[in-house]
Amino acid sequence: MSTAYQTIVNVFNQPPDQEFRARDLRELLGMPTDEECVNITRSRLGRLTRQGFLIQPGRGRYRKRT
Repeated sequence: MSTAYQTIVNVFNQPPDQEFRARDLRELLGMPTDEECVNITRSRLGRLTRQGFLIQPGRGRYRKRT
């Protein structure tokens, strides 16, 4: 797993059952929040969802699968 994906996974492993939006996740990590960067994070979150690590309880919100 690449460093970017591992960083995202680490955030979701911290608080159980907490939901994040891509922009909020980037802000939490101190990363740029311009639209291009947020879209990259959305893509990564989508991939983690398809792989079964995350679920999407609402539009644009992601949570770790329990």
